[in-house]
Amino acid sequence: MKSNSAKFPHSFRKPLNSTTGMTRIALGISTVMLMPMPSFAADDAAQRNEAEMQAVQVVDTAIDPNPNAEPDVPYKARTSGDKRHVKPLAETPQTITVLTAKQLEDTGRTDLRDVLQAQPGITLGTGENGNAFGDRYIIRGQEARSDVFVDGLRDPGMTVRESFATEQVEITKGPSSTFAGRGATGGAVNSVTKQATTDLDFAKLSGGIGTDEYHRLTFDGNRVLTDTMAIRVNVLDAYQKVPDRDPADRDRSGAAISFLWKPTDQFNLTADYYHAEANDSPDLGAYINRTTRKVVDDVPVYLQDEDFLTSTIDTYTLRASYQASTDLRIENLTRYGTTKNGYLATGYNGTRLSTHQGWQDVEYFANSLNMYLDQQIAGMKHQFVFGVEYSDHSVKNGTYTTTPTTYTVTGSETDWQSLMNRRVVKGAEDSDWNVRTVSLSAMDTVDLTDKWTVFGGLRYDRFDYNNTVVDRTLGPIEYELEDGLWNGHIGLSYKFLPYANVYFNYSTSSDFNGGESDVGASCGYGGICVPSGTTTEERRNMFANSKPELSQNFELGTKWDLMDRKLLATAAVFRTVKSDVMENTTGNAYSATGSINTGKYRIQGVELGLTGKLTDKLTTQFGVAVMSSKILESATAANVGEGLSNFPEKTASLLLSYALTPKFTFGGGVTYSSEKYSGEPESVAATSLEVPEYTVYDLFANYKVSKQLSARVNIGNVTDEKYYTAVYRSGSFAYMGDRRNVRLTLDYSF
Repeated sequence: MKSNSAKFPHSFRKPLNSTTGMTRIALGISTVMLMPMPSFAADDAAQRNEAEMQAVQVVDTAIDPNPNAEPDVPYKARTSGDKRHVKPLAETPQTITVLTAKQLEDTGRTDLRDVLQAQPGITLGTGENGNAFGDRYIIRGQEARSDVFVDGLRDPGMTVRESFATEQVEITKGPSSTFAGRGATGGAVNSVTKQATTDLDFAKLSGGIGTDEYHRLTFDGNRVLTDTMAIRVNVLDAYQKVPDRDPADRDRSGAAISFLWKPTDQFNLTADYYHAEANDSPDLGAYINRTTRKVVDDVPVYLQDEDFLTSTIDTYTLRASYQASTDLRIENLTRYGTTKNGYLATGYNGTRLSTHQGWQDVEYFANSLNMYLDQQIAGMKHQFVFGVEYSDHSVKNGTYTTTPTTYTVTGSETDWQSLMNRRVVKGAEDSDWNVRTVSLSAMDTVDLTDKWTVFGGLRYDRFDYNNTVVDRTLGPIEYELEDGLWNGHIGLSYKFLPYANVYFNYSTSSDFNGGESDVGASCGYGGICVPSGTTTEERRNMFANSKPELSQNFELGTKWDLMDRKLLATAAVFRTVKSDVMENTTGNAYSATGSINTGKYRIQGVELGLTGKLTDKLTTQFGVAVMSSKILESATAANVGEGLSNFPEKTASLLLSYALTPKFTFGGGVTYSSEKYSGEPESVAATSLEVPEYTVYDLFANYKVSKQLSARVNIGNVTDEKYYTAVYRSGSFAYMGDRRNVRLTLDYSF
């Protein structure tokens, strides 16, 4: 691993090195390895019993520690990690895509950004000024960068998210405010983390090497300490150069510890700690030639010596569960977390280099209390979920002072990485975003008969919002807003076969002016929208009188749980209408700063999915989304009837795995996205700035060398496709997808 200490001023960065990462891994492994092992006497006794019980057939199948897994179906989850979904996923009346740890392993994807980018209906975008530390997700054409959750609690701020401690990733499509709170207009992403269990001991050490100086070392171990206590440790150390974009690279390390205590059969307590660091050298890729309207695909790597992308995450979680009776369960989740992000990146627009940079400090506290109550009322089964949640999120954003900020390229340079020779100093904050929220929710799922089910929910979020934004002309302006948001969902499900149902679902979501935490008063990216050319007091009043944006979703779908629950087929048609949209428009009364509650647009489409075992040997995860978008109202009349930016109308993914023999499995994946057009979030598409369509093919193979040792080969982007995942609104840079890469991983279980 490289040393990065020269890239980032010591005054505000703690350098990483290989010794630190390896030490963490050594400590984690030693902790688990030194714990008492089961006695050989017990093993001998078990073998004698097995010999006497001739009728018992011993099947060599790995036990999945994921409590939500479908047994013996590695790509299929049976239940959601969010227990507020009281029905199995096959009976949950909403489009929810679940990606299991085994699926992530086979694809070779480790960053949440790469995982989501390969899913239908989801695309990536760029943030204001590049926002390189922000993994920006767009679900069904709608902004979702702040709608990322960990174990059901919102994970605020913009950061690099790793999957080494992830059990499964759940993607909910359509407005989801009853579960997620404010925002979540296009959907939400929930990462379910690996937790300690008293069910079994296991340990797996994985080591990988590959092209582009790739190496990745992870450890996942669970040890049952007593009948009532267990500990689980996950550790990560990884590094790679970005394929075909040297010296751009990704440097990651992390550790996660989960401790479980079950003093009684009714009560259990789990304490978690999660730490992760990213220390990358970012590449802003190519750019669009505004004359030819095409991406210039032969751009050198202009990454400068001073460039960096860092993220440091620390979270502490305490969760408690009490089963008061067979019908009543109470769960509480408390979390405190901090994140520190920073980036300095260089873009190229055909003539000169430009600087894109910023820093962000996040601190948050949240507590969620849910009560699950099952009751028989008038002969019908009710599954109630009552919730109370408090959260306090604080996000400070600022910039670095860099000299120089631009550099004209003459074409005669030879040392591309040393052209700007910038001096970098961390500057003061330019926005201080804070929101405290108290939420109340109530949900009920009622089985009217053995075939008909009614479900519904209501949520109220009372928030206290405060954001101090530094205006270039007027100086610091403090915006304050205290209000409440009502949202809900209601629907009906009919099980016309024991394994199949059809459902209808209506749901809403809403968010207030300035709901995004990372962009201050940049209206076009979800920041505060206020009219320009006005006084401080006029802006405050206009902000205070703005209405929330409102999304409404109608979904008609069907789910089929086939082949003895080993294969789930889903289909849904949907229509989402978002009104009172904040617009960043030019040529209207509010100039380019923004107009308030003047926009309205519609998204509609169909999504199909298939997950599980097609045969005993062939496993799949398939999805396709075909959508259209249309702006219905706008302060700029010419926008009406146009489509949305960052909105590919067709996206699809396919993953297949075939067990040729009990020891050898091979497969591959395909990811497709049609063309999309650049622009600000949820605004009219800039049709002159096209992100071309692409198709990417991946391959993998697994071989079980012995009961404990297995090997896996991943070939990413087999055809070496040159493709682009997102373009900045001006076209000045276009993110490039990874070129061909090859990796070999050895997994050793003990």
